[in-house]
Amino acid sequence: MKIALMVCAVVLLTGGAAAQEGGKAISKTISQTSITLGTATPGGGFPLYGNAFADVMNAADPSLSIEPRNTKGSNENIPLLEAGQLDIATVAGEPAYEAFMGIGRPATKLKILTAMYSSPGMFVVRADSPYRTIRDLAGQPVAFGAKGSGLPILSRYILDGIGLKQDEDFKSIYLDRAGDGPAMVQDGRAAALWGAGVGWPGFAAMAESPGGARFIAPSTEEIARIRAKHTFLKPLTIPANSYPKQTEAIASVGSWSFMLVRESLPDDVAYRLAKTLHGIEGDFCKKLAQACETTAANTVAAAPNVELIHPGVLKYFREIGVAK
Repeated sequence: MKIALMVCAVVLLTGGAAAQEGGKAISKTISQTSITLGTATPGGGFPLYGNAFADVMNAADPSLSIEPRNTKGSNENIPLLEAGQLDIATVAGEPAYEAFMGIGRPATKLKILTAMYSSPGMFVVRADSPYRTIRDLAGQPVAFGAKGSGLPILSRYILDGIGLKQDEDFKSIYLDRAGDGPAMVQDGRAAALWGAGVGWPGFAAMAESPGGARFIAPSTEEIARIRAKHTFLKPLTIPANSYPKQTEAIASVGSWSFMLVRESLPDDVAYRLAKTLHGIEGDFCKKLAQACETTAANTVAAAPNVELIHPGVLKYFREIGVAK
């Protein structure tokens, strides 16, 4: 979608009357850049993040109008960006990696605007559940996330690393809405819910439920096996107290989610977005816990290749010294 330029006249009023200069009212013309942001299905982490992103960016730069839009998630966002129907979009690490590397499809020409947050993957069960390990869940109904989202792709890689097949060894459930998962576990329709990261709404809903919740992640030995087979996955940790009654840190593996942009996004617009975002990193962190990882430095570190970062963004990063 081509960025829309909307021009509006702002007349400055003083004491209830238009300010005068030589008998004429003073007016200013502001050019506003409208940007369409694709997220995912309601109730998931991407809409939560995307809405907060739009709020802080629009407040920091009134000439920006970032408009979040619900989609089916990462697997829809990538082709929508490639078709120019979105300007920017949230994309999970695994779909982004496959698109960049040309795995199962031609390599994409999309570029990175920012790394969003790291996503250690794990399961959540009810606190009274008998299941304690991933293998305990084999044969059980498990909600692996919304159709089209990146979460089921992450789980496939992790399960494959320990010798399990998602659609053969589990009764896999794929949701129409990410927000439907917690209720399915709480009422027994699913034994567990798969998710990832700090501040993920599904984990929060489970942990805050009256019965409480318990998390199941790969063991130390399983993490080693997963990383040996799928080297792009990184060891990541959910800090203690990220969720209610979660008193110990949880080690797992996962990847970084990205905000990607269409290849044709003008360099000056990408530069402006990067500069504005860098300026409000602290405010974004205060608004949303997982956004504390959204930094220029993390973007450079998390990108599979620095050249995958949009040229306009990279220009700004080089100016501030976080990229060479």
